[in-house]
Amino acid sequence: ARLFDAGISYAQASIGRVVTSPRYRRFGLGRQLLQQAIAQCDTLFGAQPIKIGAQLYLQAFYESFGFVQQGEGYLEDGIPHIYMLRP
Repeated sequence: ARLFDAGISYAQASIGRVVTSPRYRRFGLGRQLLQQAIAQCDTLFGAQPIKIGAQLYLQAFYESFGFVQQGEGYLEDGIPHIYMLRP
């Protein structure tokens, strides 16, 4: 995962490219990675909203961390995405 302070990718802090190898999916590693990414954002940038661009099929996953959809969906590389914000 990549972490960005406010003003770099978005007006808010952001997390980008949360990726786990297909071989290691379904073991909870993505959940652990995102938990650590959120914690590191808070440590590095202070407690503030975090914005992400998420693949649409992962919406419920990100909602389980407190992210909510912001605005309409969009296509990135032909894949449906949505903006999400964790207040």
